Amino acid sequence: MSPNTEQNTEQNTAGLGGAALPAVRPEVVAEMVAALSPRLQKRLDGAAAKLAGRPVSREGDDWRIDVDEDVRLVLHAPGGVIRTAADVRCGCLLAPACLHRAAAVTAAPLADPATEEPEPSEPSEPSGAGEPGASERQSSGSGSGTPGTEAGTAAGHPATGRPAEEPVSASPTPAPLTPAEAAAAERLHASAAAALAAGVSGAGGVLQAELLRAAHQARLSGLHRPAAAAVAVATRLRAARTGEPDHRLADLTAALRELLDLATALCSPAAGALAPAALAGLRGTARQAYQEAGGLRLYGLFAEPVLTATHAGVLSWAVDASGRLSTVAEITPHTDAATAAPQALAAGGRAVRLGDTMLSHREFTRAGLSVQGATRSASGRLGAGAKVRAVRAAGAGWTDEPLARLWAEPLKAQIARALAWGALPYDSRPAGGDLLFLDVTLAGTAAHGDTAAPQVMARCEGLTVALRPAHDHPGLAHRANLALLAGRPGLRLRVIGRLERAARPELRLLAVGPAAPAHPSGGDVTQSGHAVQSGHEVQSGDVTQSGDVTLALAADRAGRVNLGLERLQRADLPAGAVPDDGPAAVPGPLPASLPELLLDLPGPSGTGATAVEAPVHLLTRRVEQAVTGGRRALGPAASGVARDSAAGEGRHLRAAGLATAAQLLDGLRESATDQGRDVFGRIVGDDHRAFTAAWLAASCYGEELATALCAAAWSPPDGR
Repeated sequence: MSPNTEQNTEQNTAGLGGAALPAVRPEVVAEMVAALSPRLQKRLDGAAAKLAGRPVSREGDDWRIDVDEDVRLVLHAPGGVIRTAADVRCGCLLAPACLHRAAAVTAAPLADPATEEPEPSEPSEPSGAGEPGASERQSSGSGSGTPGTEAGTAAGHPATGRPAEEPVSASPTPAPLTPAEAAAAERLHASAAAALAAGVSGAGGVLQAELLRAAHQARLSGLHRPAAAAVAVATRLRAARTGEPDHRLADLTAALRELLDLATALCSPAAGALAPAALAGLRGTARQAYQEAGGLRLYGLFAEPVLTATHAGVLSWAVDASGRLSTVAEITPHTDAATAAPQALAAGGRAVRLGDTMLSHREFTRAGLSVQGATRSASGRLGAGAKVRAVRAAGAGWTDEPLARLWAEPLKAQIARALAWGALPYDSRPAGGDLLFLDVTLAGTAAHGDTAAPQVMARCEGLTVALRPAHDHPGLAHRANLALLAGRPGLRLRVIGRLERAARPELRLLAVGPAAPAHPSGGDVTQSGHAVQSGHEVQSGDVTQSGDVTLALAADRAGRVNLGLERLQRADLPAGAVPDDGPAAVPGPLPASLPELLLDLPGPSGTGATAVEAPVHLLTRRVEQAVTGGRRALGPAASGVARDSAAGEGRHLRAAGLATAAQLLDGLRESATDQGRDVFGRIVGDDHRAFTAAWLAASCYGEELATALCAAAWSPPDGR
């Protein structure tokens, strides 16, 4: 990672605030916390919280924290990463065995080893470079707003600097699980189970350090995917405990589920009999392998900002002549949350890292590239090695080939692809598998979702879809653009979005363009049945041949707007957009395949209406309650009101035909309660295996149920 050299000295008087400190390697945290005495370990969380109120200053690679008038901490972080315990120095009399050093690394964000820039001699690039890092790329599958986030992805935490990737040959047949791997998996499982049983409130710095120690052991043993999942859990636990604005309970639950699922599979006696491919999938890889792609003709599609707790930048999407999606990124660390959004926006103006091209990311989305000596990973990430040559070429409109074929895929097939994509291991997910390419008509706003907040609604193939911002950060353009679109019902658009897994059709909007002409002579047919004439480009002020009103974009926008990086203007939205005779803007129709009894169930609090979300939330809210409050939240200490509520939830689930969900919910509560006691009636600690197994079963079932409801919600009324 490259240090920020734009300003040699920085001063932050608002306290640490998490992102103000440099990142720290997980194994450094584990080492320093383990070195504390038991007495000091009990004081670790309080000391870390106290440090959060102290001012921090930066000079080059050194961060300084004034603990008090006489004591100063110095964090040496070349490239923005604390790599060894010796890089943390304290001026107090007890150093290096003092509490200050461990408290500082406990408060610092975690660095993902997979995203750190390799030495020049290394032949391949870290798996996270230019994409979300493993420590935070785990997602709930519900669309985080960043690629793979968030995601928000939310989602990304990639490395910086020009990567030095070269093609890597396929790995040999993986060996059976070794004793070292089995021991590492057992330790991971025990650490994750302890974190789940403790809950967010009980998972302090010591427990997090044990989880990071287990992750380091797993990485050294070759279990890269479980190690990354453990770092993701620790990162999200920190975000939950410190109240980070990007914390989502669903993301923490998903990270815990993935970690426990992997550790359980590796600890199972059947792990030794797994097929080589299955075992390789459980292990994961340390670095992405790049394959020779030869000559590629790339057409820019769109770009999106990437903004996370530690990194910010831009991710550009392109399509080759065969229709395959690829990505290229410009994402770097940030040390101040206040500058993250401007950093992401500025990255859109930087040159694309392919060959010697001078195209910026914004320009690339509207142009093309002719690439020689290209390399590409299985996930679609383009390599930028020294042998790659690229020159600017003509782009293509969204209604021209090869881009138009993205919208030609039937809606049902797109939904199935996006849902299946979310179930794949991160490194195996093809680029753009979670993206939807739709033709929609805006339909105003309506109350929608768990909070009944107004959402921009649109019609698509007989469905009413809620359009949501891909990222909620006010420094990005998503929210302002959606607010502008909300006032133009009747406007027809061609859009790109990320599927939001919910029991109603929801889409995280990423880019928009003018609608395809409805009935031109000749041409291809889109996924919504509209013909597309090759070479047609909707220019400023266009009205489609069917009389529909669409965007009136300037010619230099090439028929698209990157909603996170660019702002729509009122001049782009013709005043002729008015509501048509379509259905009212209400949440999408209830799937006919669901039991009618579901209509009688109350929706989540605040919706004011019945909803198909009810069967899911009755189970998942208890799963998430365990993550927040730990085992005790579902145990014998629960109040009589809580027990009555639990019985009612079971009845509702059984009435809805979800007997398995009710059984899993009962099993989760029973396992939380089933704890041994000594002769004095005190609870005797156990390994939490039974509780963890019950929680994992309920969580996985809830995931499958939510996926099925999402697929049903997107089923077109005509059954296509």
